[in-house]
Amino acid sequence: MTLFSQICTPRLTVWLSLLFASSGAMADEPAQNAQGFLDGASFDVLSRNFYLNSDYRSPSPSGKSYRQEWAQGFIGTFQSGFTPGTIGFGLDAHAFLGLKLDGGKGHSGTGLLPVDSDGRSEPNYSSGGGALKINASRTTLAYGEMLVETPVFDTADKRLQPEYATGFLLNSREIEGMNLQAGHFTAFKNQDSSSSRGDFFGYGANTEAGGISFLGADLFTQSPLGGALYASELTDTWHQYYANMHLKQDRWFLDANLYHTRDTGQALAGAIDNTAFSLSGKYTLDAQAFTLAWQKINGDTPFDFVGGDSIYLANSIKYADFNGAGEHSWQARYDLDLAAFGVPGLKFMTRYVRGSGIDGTHAPQGGAYNPFDPSTGQFVPQQGDGGRHWERDIDLHYIVQSGAAKGLSLQLSHVSHRANAAQAGDDIDRVYVVIQYPLAFGPF
Repeated sequence: MTLFSQICTPRLTVWLSLLFASSGAMADEPAQNAQGFLDGASFDVLSRNFYLNSDYRSPSPSGKSYRQEWAQGFIGTFQSGFTPGTIGFGLDAHAFLGLKLDGGKGHSGTGLLPVDSDGRSEPNYSSGGGALKINASRTTLAYGEMLVETPVFDTADKRLQPEYATGFLLNSREIEGMNLQAGHFTAFKNQDSSSSRGDFFGYGANTEAGGISFLGADLFTQSPLGGALYASELTDTWHQYYANMHLKQDRWFLDANLYHTRDTGQALAGAIDNTAFSLSGKYTLDAQAFTLAWQKINGDTPFDFVGGDSIYLANSIKYADFNGAGEHSWQARYDLDLAAFGVPGLKFMTRYVRGSGIDGTHAPQGGAYNPFDPSTGQFVPQQGDGGRHWERDIDLHYIVQSGAAKGLSLQLSHVSHRANAAQAGDDIDRVYVVIQYPLAFGPF
């Protein structure tokens, strides 16, 4: 067993030892749990109305040239405080209800709603879950179903329902300016699912046993110069390492991200030796912001990840991630805050990303990125040689600033993506319309 596996083994005694050890370092501090279980609790409901329209300009893998669904979702979230004392106990819980408003059999499969065995969108679906949590000083240990946000495993919130993962999560802020996180997760709830399953799916790297473990730290969190270091292990698939450095100075924001992935154990996705990095710079001038970014993938396989947002590279955007084998890409982005023109709460964004140099033909034969096709008797790489593509995003977002509808938000987005055959992506135009309204009922 590797040292990393020993650190991330999901045994409660190990987690409690870490918890108590870190809390002991701050034993002279006042108790952090004075609010109480209910006094520090909150309950919120988010109403989310989501319309998604995908117009495929080239044949899609499903054979559908058009997908369209409209649905209404309600996301309820309860977060308790902690019971008084040196060690406090609490509970976080969530519940979800999704209702189909429109979407026929021929247009299903947008990811907003589950699809039944007949290919039709389900008329409704619901789910719920929660996590027990323990707090001592500035350290919290949680076990159960929860949202996760780290560079090596990050649940997404891009459709009607957020993704959730089940496992352990340790979060510690005992050291000033540093946030330490460690986790082990063995089940995952997809965005259009009512229940969790013990599998994690990426582009080609999938595991249906074990899970994902990680350990890392966000550094210098109260300084203009910050960074992060993380490591993760997908059972019998890979070890993945991440580093970040960023600088915020006056009108400038500079950001650099680096991932390195190597296969491990049974190498269920095949041999992997992949390095991915991105560099970006943002300049803000009054109500405007200008961003340029560069991204490169070094290796014979794509940069792969599990969890819908587990990629912090600059050119991972609305539709494409620009993470093909050998791919290099650049981005130009423009942001405008229309509050400067008398419309507070209204923001506009547009960006363009172009990627090229993709060559998936050297991916190890028999691996997840170059599998054997029994029907043809040949190995079929996910991507060919000379792959290239581009994406253009336009986004308009408005949040009501005052009055009875304060907090109501409207987002209108348009995405265009075009690719050649070697890139193996879809030619697609996509429209998003998302209306959200938060209802807060806490604190109790």
